[in-house]
Amino acid sequence: MDQQAHPAAERLFPVALLTLSGGLQDAYTYLRRGRVFANAQTGNIVLLGQSLFDGDWSRAVRYLLPVVAFALGVAAAEAIRLHPSRLHWQRRVLLWEIFLLFLVGFIPHSLDQLANALVSFSCAMQVQAFRKMEGFLFASTMCIGNLRSGVEALCTFLRTGDRQERKKARLYFLAILLFALGAEIGSLAVELLDLPAIWLSCVMLALGFRPLSKRD
Repeated sequence: MDQQAHPAAERLFPVALLTLSGGLQDAYTYLRRGRVFANAQTGNIVLLGQSLFDGDWSRAVRYLLPVVAFALGVAAAEAIRLHPSRLHWQRRVLLWEIFLLFLVGFIPHSLDQLANALVSFSCAMQVQAFRKMEGFLFASTMCIGNLRSGVEALCTFLRTGDRQERKKARLYFLAILLFALGAEIGSLAVELLDLPAIWLSCVMLALGFRPLSKRD
């Protein structure tokens, strides 16, 4: 299928920027905000359980807050989707995400928990609003689902020779590569810029917003 047949939010260029941003956000919070994962909440839930088992309540709160913030972010994206506006709801989500991440760059280390909560909140809005890449379900802020789907598509292609499955596998593996690249950019950026490094994510999202501003 021709790429132009897909809605703007599913096309490769904006999706690539969203995925790069997702990797950068995870590296940022883990490396500069107290080793907390912004995006994939599985790690936070594991560490939350460990903290509760050890009776380390302050550490438990550190991992509980981003999990709660992520859930609230999903709810916020749904509220935006259901609220009518002249501006498409996915574009409104991106604008809110850019605004929140821009604020995070000003938050000092003494408020790392607040910063992590805001990043997790904005990440959840993104993953709720942008679910497809050229017609295929995917996640721009985590890799496990993309890895499973990519390997499944590759196995199907090797078994059947279906070119659509080959394309699907390539897209999923590309998404994983872009996420890893975003994480590497994030790790380099925090060494150079420290807390304002998250503003690079704002730049990526703003660049992704531009093609979404065109009519589908």
